[in-house]
Amino acid sequence: MAEINKSISFDGRDIRLKVGVFAPQAGGCVLIESGDTSVLVTATRAKGREGIDFLPLLVDYEERIYAAGRIPGGFLRREGRAPEKVTLISRLIDRPMRPLFPDWLRDDIQIVATTMSLDELVPPDVLAVTGASIATLLAQLPFNGPMAAVRVGLVGDDFIINPTYREIQIGDLDLVVAGTPDGVIMVEAGANQLPEQDIIEAIDFGYEAVQELITAQRELIAELGIEIVHAQKPSTDETLENFLTDRTKESIKVILGKYEPDKNIRDAELDEVKAKAVEEIATLPETDPIQVAAASDSKAVSTLFKGITKKMMRQQVIETGRRVDGRTLDQVRPISCFVGVLPRRVHGTGLFNRGQTQVLSACTLGTPGDAQDLGDDLNPENTKRYIHHYNFPPYSVGETKPMRAPGRREIGHGALAERALIPVLPSKDEFPYVLRVVSEVLSSNGSTSMGSVCGSTLALMDAGVPITKPVSGAAMGLIKEGEEVRILTDIQGIEDFLGDMDFKVAGTDTGITALQMDMKISGLPMTVIADAINQARPARLHILEKMLAAIDKPREELSPFAPRLLTFKIEPELIGLVIGPGGKTIKGITEETGAKIDIDDDGTVTVSAVDNDKAKRAIQIIQGLTRRLNEGDIYAGRVTRIIPIGAFVELLPGKEGMIHISQLADYRVGKVEDEVGVGDEVIVKVREIDNKGRVNLTRLGIHPDEAAAARKG
Repeated sequence: MAEINKSISFDGRDIRLKVGVFAPQAGGCVLIESGDTSVLVTATRAKGREGIDFLPLLVDYEERIYAAGRIPGGFLRREGRAPEKVTLISRLIDRPMRPLFPDWLRDDIQIVATTMSLDELVPPDVLAVTGASIATLLAQLPFNGPMAAVRVGLVGDDFIINPTYREIQIGDLDLVVAGTPDGVIMVEAGANQLPEQDIIEAIDFGYEAVQELITAQRELIAELGIEIVHAQKPSTDETLENFLTDRTKESIKVILGKYEPDKNIRDAELDEVKAKAVEEIATLPETDPIQVAAASDSKAVSTLFKGITKKMMRQQVIETGRRVDGRTLDQVRPISCFVGVLPRRVHGTGLFNRGQTQVLSACTLGTPGDAQDLGDDLNPENTKRYIHHYNFPPYSVGETKPMRAPGRREIGHGALAERALIPVLPSKDEFPYVLRVVSEVLSSNGSTSMGSVCGSTLALMDAGVPITKPVSGAAMGLIKEGEEVRILTDIQGIEDFLGDMDFKVAGTDTGITALQMDMKISGLPMTVIADAINQARPARLHILEKMLAAIDKPREELSPFAPRLLTFKIEPELIGLVIGPGGKTIKGITEETGAKIDIDDDGTVTVSAVDNDKAKRAIQIIQGLTRRLNEGDIYAGRVTRIIPIGAFVELLPGKEGMIHISQLADYRVGKVEDEVGVGDEVIVKVREIDNKGRVNLTRLGIHPDEAAAARKG
């Protein structure tokens, strides 16, 4: 392939494409760059495996440590387990790519995006998304592209295409928009309670930029003389499909028309219809074309039956405006909310029920030392003080399967709920706790991620976290048949599974805090996107009203089992003194008091303990260690040891001075023991601090009023 370089400019920010140079044995490869960030993206196809009834698409995002000019840490000195952000970027690439492959394709397809050079200003994720489309086109795979993605930021009143890390941090919006010539296909966003109209304008702004990248891809492919392979479904024998349609269509229609809200009852009835059809097929002669078609593919009947059910469900929505559970298009399922459902040591809990979806969220308050260290070799200084984890056990859908580590879906849903709550969390100065919320999906029938947003809000308020506003969320769906479009509010499982869109919208009564939209079709016009966002608002407010009926504001008191945090500052140069050699001093304070101690680089000390007195004792010790002694200061101290020429007195925790025998009294003292004993309280004045830092004390020249003040502390 000939080498071709191409450049696209957005307000002075260039995206550069290079093909025909790297990875010649990959199906397709592109190096996509912006600034000094370079991402190599490949797409490769392999022959499909037997028995596969789905598209086996594998998307992997990789980060190499050399991209930042560093050597990995650890014994092996090579890249290890991928951090969570790598999983999230892999999902970001997968979500707009997957619906653009034909659903009949069964070949193994792997897309690998590798960050090979990292600019501290330019994020690589959206480059990888666009690169995936280019690599796929170069590989000449069946693909309904091109597709491209951009990031949109909002700084002040201005939208910015592909903002820098700094602009994302200081702005009120972090939005990724992916699109095709047919429309928007994926949205991912975090926002600082922005109004719906601002979000709509931002998506539209981003989609305009996407069109430029799509044009550039077409020009690149044309220059190379490569033809875009559009997905053409291979012809199939429709004998079995026609038989099943004839035998099951009316029965399915009746079941869906019962408007049964319990999915288990509905699914059982549908399974019975399918089983009867299978039994009838089994009675046919072995040479019958229907029997032959069913026998040649063990999953053919299930696949075709799903397609018939999908068609009937969608037809019912389009023609009647009623959904399978009897709701209207914009109706939310019944909601109930509870707080404080777990006893004792759980600091805050929220139980959120929406239809058959049930999520239990538990909040734990931790100390600054509990913050999650996200630092890696590419981003060494990065911590997170709000952590949200999402668990989806098999019993939540009535299934049995081995329990494994969280998968990509669970990590993605947890990150979405986390993003939705971040804009309303109190600052570290206002509320120094580290927060962890775990959302357990106890029952699932659609929209569990938005259920975890609602459950998390309830749990945080129950724990006494002073969030500025409560957050709720709703998932919007879509049925599109030709020119007919129906937007569904609060979709359930079957509407997600057989529908065209899953659009999650979270926010407060002020505005949106998080968005995530995935499509199963090749794109939607902005008018439909805008309608879906606007239709989500009354649903969110309705849900929020139900939540506030359970708890209308954060509790004023923390759980008695939550740690109490006390903070103060010391001089940064004294941090080493408190820590001590090998951490000996700080460990000793912890062992003596039972308190946990965290020290920031700026000298902020946070002391925590469930028992407030223990925390105060630890503070006294640290303040004593770091307090500067001055000549003339008067202290009430205790004698710690006696030597022939004087007595040592502990003035402050960890700080001693010596009273020479000549300074014990205003007369001649024969023996130190005649005046003081170990453990005695004495009032002393700092007489001198010599050039070696030794503190010399005296009991002479102290006024009675000064002595009384020293005893009071």
